[in-house]
Amino acid sequence: MLQLLAWKQKIWLQLAVIYTRYLLGGAFVFASLVKLKGHRFTTLPGGGAPFHSPEHFFETLYQSGLYWQFLGLMQLVAGLLLLTQRYALLGALLFLPIVANIYVITISYDFHYTSVITGAMLLATGALLAWDWNRLRIVLNQPVIPLPAPAVEARKVWELVGLVLFLYTAGYRVLTDRYNLLLWVGGCVAVGVGALLLAWRVPGRRKGTP
Repeated sequence: MLQLLAWKQKIWLQLAVIYTRYLLGGAFVFASLVKLKGHRFTTLPGGGAPFHSPEHFFETLYQSGLYWQFLGLMQLVAGLLLLTQRYALLGALLFLPIVANIYVITISYDFHYTSVITGAMLLATGALLAWDWNRLRIVLNQPVIPLPAPAVEARKVWELVGLVLFLYTAGYRVLTDRYNLLLWVGGCVAVGVGALLLAWRVPGRRKGTP
């Protein structure tokens, strides 16, 4: 238990978990809005593409209508939960089957190196669940070990930053269909860096919080 407590209190690990949640959650929110708006994931229709091709696959999903929007809704909910930090464990649990399904799709079709990205997302989701394994022990009828909340991770500033990232990402995708990926990424990076600086400047409420 002491070893687990020591690992959970490492500042660099807490920051890695926080920003991994931002990265995965932001990516899902960004990808979800195009589906909820009823638009294609790709710019070119895939109806005339070969049957076993990514273009044809996405076109089939798009033509399903309600199912296409349902996929977007689930991605939006999972991404939002991760961004909140407070409900990140629930978000990771919802995120896991979705990203696992996406990974299998990318290795089943010729997505080139996209499977590397989706595989990394799947591993990152597993790492997030491992971080909260103590809270998941109850699923296996194992007692939850009472541990103090990690000092850095428990700070409220991360929840506020998650809300800002959600509003920025969702607002950007709602307002425009022709997006600039670098503009979105740049804005998110600026918010993330600003949050890190703010977290170190504002005094923590908990004893021992940096």
